[in-house]
Amino acid sequence: MSRKRWSPFCFLPSAFCLLLPAFCLLSSDSWLLTPVYAADKKLTEDDRIEILRGLMAEYATVKTILPRSRKPLPFDSNGTWDKQVWAEAGKEFGPAARVGDQVQITRVNMESDKILLEINHGVKGGKGNWRDHVSIGMGGGMAPVNTQQNSNAPSGTNIALLFNKPLPSLKAAEIKKILAPVLDFEKETATENYVEKLPEPVQKAIKANKAMEGMNRDEVLLALGRPRRRERNVTKDGAETEDWIYGDPPGKITFVTFTGSKVTEIKEAYADVGGSTAVPVR
Repeated sequence: MSRKRWSPFCFLPSAFCLLLPAFCLLSSDSWLLTPVYAADKKLTEDDRIEILRGLMAEYATVKTILPRSRKPLPFDSNGTWDKQVWAEAGKEFGPAARVGDQVQITRVNMESDKILLEINHGVKGGKGNWRDHVSIGMGGGMAPVNTQQNSNAPSGTNIALLFNKPLPSLKAAEIKKILAPVLDFEKETATENYVEKLPEPVQKAIKANKAMEGMNRDEVLLALGRPRRRERNVTKDGAETEDWIYGDPPGKITFVTFTGSKVTEIKEAYADVGGSTAVPVR
């Protein structure tokens, strides 16, 4: 009769003992890499809106020479960057800003695995309102919020914040910390200052991610982000209206109607898988 063989160092069958060290190494905290982002949750639409609010029109002080570059300057999400690549861009196109200069983020565009930041209107560095350069939502778009401050940097450039994987769930404050080696952000943002000057009911609606009658397009974009679809209509009285439509079937669909520059009506309906909607609800 054959007997099972046992390891002298293990009270389990020898085959299992061969696997045990590997199992122990994998299960040991000292052998596991701590994830940067909890549970690697993917970026949500709410995250996108929060990032836009926290970064758009934000000013920062440059901590290292910021070169001009037609291609976005690569910057890794671990807080490092290829200094040689940046130096070569600086030699070819010159500096966009030097240490101590103040720069402004004039466009934020979130792609599948990276966040593109336009600094001082990019390489062209043209003048104009940054509200003409906002991108938000899945496909990007325009979200104007006015500001009257000017940057004293001589030119502009672009930075690509690279994650090398689907964008995780994160906030604007985390992005500022990642960029801290090259950009020192002020505590108050231009967007926060803008929102704080709005009437209190509008401020509350924006913070609650809700639209309300009387809002303008800027305020709706801050509250709800970029609409999935826009439709222009003409009423029986000949007035032109524009519907901003949020949501996808199956689920709740929100219709925000503008007459002129102001919201005049908000309706909600529930759409089934086929796209047909039930009677709108308030």
